[in-house]
Amino acid sequence: MRSLFPLTIVGLLCGAISGVATAEEIHPLPPTVAVGAELVEEYGDDRFFEGPTWDPQTQRLYFTAFRDKDTQILRLDGPGKVHVWLDDTKGVNGTCLARDGRLLGAQAFGNKLMSYQIAREAPSDTKILVDDPTLNQPNDVAASPKKGGGIYYTDPDFNNRATSAVYHLSTTGKVTQVLNDMPVPNGCLVSNDGKTLYVGDSHLKHWRAYPIQADGLVGPGIVFFDPDTERDDAPDGMTIDERGNLYLSGRGGVWVCDKWGKSLGLIPVPEFCSNVTFGGEDGKTLYLTCATKLYSLKMNTRGTKPAGKGKSKKH
Repeated sequence: MRSLFPLTIVGLLCGAISGVATAEEIHPLPPTVAVGAELVEEYGDDRFFEGPTWDPQTQRLYFTAFRDKDTQILRLDGPGKVHVWLDDTKGVNGTCLARDGRLLGAQAFGNKLMSYQIAREAPSDTKILVDDPTLNQPNDVAASPKKGGGIYYTDPDFNNRATSAVYHLSTTGKVTQVLNDMPVPNGCLVSNDGKTLYVGDSHLKHWRAYPIQADGLVGPGIVFFDPDTERDDAPDGMTIDERGNLYLSGRGGVWVCDKWGKSLGLIPVPEFCSNVTFGGEDGKTLYLTCATKLYSLKMNTRGTKPAGKGKSKKH
């Protein structure tokens, strides 16, 4: 049976652990959370989970699992039930859907950007989009929803904070470094209109926004979101809903803000939350990957629809 975590209780636990005022005393639940919704534990084991992506064709959630160098992509088949969709991923961390419906993966240990054709039991085709041994460890990936917009991926230098960068892969295969002004860029996301690149910094503990130019490069960035909280969990992955609201993991849970950076509230989580994505048959389920747990939460808004035609096949 799935475990339920009332969000009010989770907030009290967070406050007790931190020794400061509870999250609910300062930051309300976002109005995008369904009334009465509770965090539901969908799956858990002793691994660290990341990179959730919902595939509308197979109607399944895919997410990544880490135990040291033992890394996999898992498919959630039901409460407490997963299928090893891909073994020995060489550290695929962040994932997302490309415009053609393929699953993109940032491969941390192999220094590659990967692309997988989604079939039910395993990838039916695998491509290497970028292979660069000089990279630190590719961490997250985001596809522009605009035709011809390309793909962005982060490459943090966690150890020295000296060579971190974010790159753009054009539709013609050209790789360009688009920014290097962040000590540790982590999660990344492109806005629904394809005009803004959002990147979280795991060292400075805030999120930045960069205007995307016509050629896919970016202009000077600004600090987009830096919540008023004592919690200093590192910013990690993020997602977006159909209204353009952002869901940012880190700093005490999942923060929700509008497209102008105004806070709409906090979804408290009982452990570190690494990433989030929307999914479910109606698109109104928020999935949260965390340290050893995968949670779901009912929402009253949908995630943004994947761009492109979505050519993944049902098997």
